[in-house]
Amino acid sequence: MVAATGHADTSVGHGELIKAVDRALTAHGRALLIGPAGAGKTEVVRAVAAAAESRRETVLCLAPEAADQWIPEASAAALLASVPGGALEQLSGPQRTAIALLRREADAPRAGRDHIALRLAVVEVLRALADRHPVLLVLDNAQWLDAESTDLLRFALRLTPPGVRVLVAECVQGGVPVGEPLCGPGVPAIRVPPLGADEVAELLVRHGLPARLAGRIHQASGGNPRLALALGHSLAEAAEARDCSAHHADALPVSGQAREVARRLLAGAPAQARRTLLLAALAARPTISLLRRAGRPDAEAELAEAERAALVRVGEDGSVEFTAGALPTALAADAGWPERAAGHAALAEAVDDPVQAVRHRALAVDTPDQWLAEEITEAAAACRRRGQRALAAELGLLAAERTPSWLAGEELTRLVAAAEDAGWSGRADLARRATGAVLARDASPADRVRARLAVIDAAGQALGALDETIAYAMDEAAGDPSLQAAVQLRIAWKHNLSDGDPVRSRDAAARAGALAALGGDQVAEAMALTVRARMGRILGDPGAEAILAEALALPAPEVPLGMRNAPQYLAVRHALFDDGLDDARRQLMVLLPAVQRTGSAEDVFEVLRSLTEVELRGGRCEAASAHARRALELTIDAGLSPGPAWYVAAMAEAMGGSFARAAGYARRGIQASQEEQDQVFLSRSLHALGLVELATGEAAKAVATLRRVAELEAAQQVVDPSILRWHGELAEALIAADAPEEAARLLASVRTIAVGLGRTGVVAALDRARGLCLSAQGDADAAVHLLETTAQRFDVLRLPLERGRTLLALARVERRRRRRAPARAALRAAAEVFDRAGAAPWTELAREPAPGDGAGARVPAAATLTEAETRLALLVSQGASNQEAAAKLFLSVKTVEARLTRIYQKLDVRSRAQLATALRTR
Repeated sequence: MVAATGHADTSVGHGELIKAVDRALTAHGRALLIGPAGAGKTEVVRAVAAAAESRRETVLCLAPEAADQWIPEASAAALLASVPGGALEQLSGPQRTAIALLRREADAPRAGRDHIALRLAVVEVLRALADRHPVLLVLDNAQWLDAESTDLLRFALRLTPPGVRVLVAECVQGGVPVGEPLCGPGVPAIRVPPLGADEVAELLVRHGLPARLAGRIHQASGGNPRLALALGHSLAEAAEARDCSAHHADALPVSGQAREVARRLLAGAPAQARRTLLLAALAARPTISLLRRAGRPDAEAELAEAERAALVRVGEDGSVEFTAGALPTALAADAGWPERAAGHAALAEAVDDPVQAVRHRALAVDTPDQWLAEEITEAAAACRRRGQRALAAELGLLAAERTPSWLAGEELTRLVAAAEDAGWSGRADLARRATGAVLARDASPADRVRARLAVIDAAGQALGALDETIAYAMDEAAGDPSLQAAVQLRIAWKHNLSDGDPVRSRDAAARAGALAALGGDQVAEAMALTVRARMGRILGDPGAEAILAEALALPAPEVPLGMRNAPQYLAVRHALFDDGLDDARRQLMVLLPAVQRTGSAEDVFEVLRSLTEVELRGGRCEAASAHARRALELTIDAGLSPGPAWYVAAMAEAMGGSFARAAGYARRGIQASQEEQDQVFLSRSLHALGLVELATGEAAKAVATLRRVAELEAAQQVVDPSILRWHGELAEALIAADAPEEAARLLASVRTIAVGLGRTGVVAALDRARGLCLSAQGDADAAVHLLETTAQRFDVLRLPLERGRTLLALARVERRRRRRAPARAALRAAAEVFDRAGAAPWTELAREPAPGDGAGARVPAAATLTEAETRLALLVSQGASNQEAAAKLFLSVKTVEARLTRIYQKLDVRSRAQLATALRTR
């Protein structure tokens, strides 16, 4: 009867919760911790107990199991068994006898025991322990205390001295906590909150599971740590059984341990409520009124019970949403076929959407039916027109299953259509299922290729493991130029995303274009030209714009092979790269409703990503953050590759939210992109992290991170510096890390390319870094002039955040010259720019320092010494002369003098004595 030790560690995200428990114990001497099964209560209790033991407190732990609740005084016996023997010596004879009887005969008849003596004995034991050291009594799993032990402890705890603190943790899913009488009145219940998506990602990584699954597992688990881990392990095991890695869009298998955890959660609702919950689980959009019409007249009251048990949320409009996506799956899996069929039949009569009515009728039977199959096919077509491609895929598979065997041709047509719908919507699980069925039949090479292409399209960014699928598709497409062109297009995309090789991507696109022209497929031809133009831009080819114009001149298809691969979208990206923000934004606002109609989640994400980037560069951080949130929600809901969405969220947070959150998103993006071998977004997430590290003064880390970006970009042969603008950030980080010469070389080489390509915005960003470099090299007048003119150029370019950052750099240079008034003016101007843009973290960096703090106290990295500067400062502050410091650090005296000048400027000191004082203060 001790705390469970066999389950996995779920102690992530509990830091603030542990502090809240400590505060409650300090204020009240009692703390009540509640939450559903698997929420992490035991981990919190253990952490609090360990901290108490480290303070040499006496810790008594009691953790009954489910069977103990039926054994009278079992928990009391277990508690007393853990008490040190010395605490019992001062008890009276009757009290010692009562305890001895209880410890020896906990399951014996209670008649004949002296219960008053036993109660008093427990009080005296706790008092005796408290006389020696403070006592913490920990009661975990309090919901399984037997009634007699609960009564005994309630009596004893009322009489214990203040030196005895009590922490009660119980699994409460509805109603009043049973631990409340133990703690007494006025003690607030502390509820264990669900984990956020970032915390789920950390939990998965800690247990060796892929971080890219965090979004979907967070949604399916509702943030319950134990359920999240169980789902992660189930998904990894299912992927291992298929001999491939787990995919971000795979259906989450609610089996084994995951189903057991879900069952424990669902047990918090009464049986009648669970029947109503089953109907809600079977419905696509459950509401109270729908459930009433489907035969549950008391749905409102039963759902209220389920809501108290934290199983569902009921909206003001009567909508019903499960708190964890795995719960409806577990409900449906645990119900027998007759119960599910009856539920679908009732819902078919109750829903007002004809498509859903057909779906429920199809799920209420399991025999072939020609006419029902035709109805389902028509419903799938209706979903396609609505843009509901995932539902169209599901219905297409249902239609194929309900098609009689003598209509094999129609069955095959429906399977191919289902595969293509799944590929379009990014549902890799449905695409694999439909494609497997196609390949198992006597399908034509064309149908087999179309099905295989759907699997590739559903993979999102994770194209690295699809070489075999591509090889089979290429072989089966032989003799059909249009099909060959389609396969070559996917090869071109893979070379760019997974291989990071724009040259091979461009060459594959050229082959695709030639084949498309031969086959008369102008859609594929335009797509191929688009890939060539995109790769040409990356490679710095001046002819890229002419290739894009050629693609735009072809007839625009009504539904292209994904808007993200269309020339119209690439034209928007080029406008963004060229800082034509108004034009890019206008075109994106036209594209957004168009892609929402097509039902391609990846297309909608791409438009939202570009809108986020446009709004950020245009200084509209609030709008950018809203687009980024939508992009992240869509990614989780549709099961898209999470790396790009985490990158977008990181950039939105880095400019308009919180540097800490930005770093968290960037790290998640790095992890996911590495897992999916996505070189493109690996570079981008690293850039986002490097930007945050630079802004927060972690120069050495920023240099290391941004050097990784440089290496990746070099490996991908990226020439055009306008696509990912990391060069200026790396140069600024090098300057802050005391390497201005290396920064100057980088700036000179990149500036030549940027000027040659006409990238004016990039040149301005490089000049900001060059101004800092001039300052570090001792030419402060030239630095100030260059930074002032650069700020004006950014104003003309209408890039406010870049202008604000330049003003911050100007303030830093002025502060180093000890020109406080100009430094203060630059800071005020920067703060105004950032405030208008909604750039909260940058506004904080540029805020006006308090009187006496010194101008520029909040300028990033200004008062942060590099490691080399710190070593020198410590030596000099300890009395070393310049010559002695030079000898110890293997530097020239001239280098020591220059470095010491920078240290004095950074710390705003004028003598070695002031330096020593500043170091002690820091």
